[in-house]
Amino acid sequence: MKFAELLSAVREHPQAVTLPAEWAQGRAGYGGLMAALLFEALQAKVGKGQPVRSLAITFVAPAPLLAPISFEVEVLREGKSVVTLLGRAVAEGGTVTLMQASFGAPRESMIDVPAEPAVALKPLAESTPLPYIQGVTPEYIRHLDLRWGIGGLPFTGTPGRQMGGWVRLRDEPGAAPLTEAHLLALVDAWPPAVLPHLNKPAPGSSLSWTIEFVQPLASLTTQDWCRYCATIEHARDGYGHAGAMLWTAEGELIAISRQTVTVFG
Repeated sequence: MKFAELLSAVREHPQAVTLPAEWAQGRAGYGGLMAALLFEALQAKVGKGQPVRSLAITFVAPAPLLAPISFEVEVLREGKSVVTLLGRAVAEGGTVTLMQASFGAPRESMIDVPAEPAVALKPLAESTPLPYIQGVTPEYIRHLDLRWGIGGLPFTGTPGRQMGGWVRLRDEPGAAPLTEAHLLALVDAWPPAVLPHLNKPAPGSSLSWTIEFVQPLASLTTQDWCRYCATIEHARDGYGHAGAMLWTAEGELIAISRQTVTVFG
């Protein structure tokens, strides 16, 4: 089941969406997909003139596979410019994902500070692809195309603070406009930036995640490549804290991300 089909499913039947096994991340559904689906349910409650500015996401429990998940939305406040919402993905009697969202209409301002330049990466043609290998890589990797352009691969005992490269959706039909829902899947596609420090496989996953979008969004399609780079700010006691950015292939800033991850190694 392709990404676009799952987005359509949550728009049409938000009370009963089932994640197929091909979108697994270990024993649970892929977190980036859960965030994208919950965001899609939230966006349906907001007018088109108020683009999303920021999301705060908590992965409360593993999202089950092959079981119905309900996506619930509450409008916390609707002001003149900003709408604040709370979304819950509920399965098997409990909340699995929480999302607080702020949507805001643009307003006049004399402040205009450009983003800093994008991090330099290896050219796409020289970057190392991360192939889907059944039983080795997470199942969801079959739907995403990642090319390593900076830092080490997971579990290679490679110290360093930065990790990233090129990313896009794989095998999506046509060239549909790239939306914030797609961007959530692209940013969370990357493993925790601390995993290259390990010299053998160990589980790691996102605990909490905040992401901010630069509006208006750059005009991209689902077939376009984006640049990604995460920087470890601190890691100890089985937790890592990293900030990341996503750019267009040309270096235009798209999103700013921050994650707390758990790692069992």
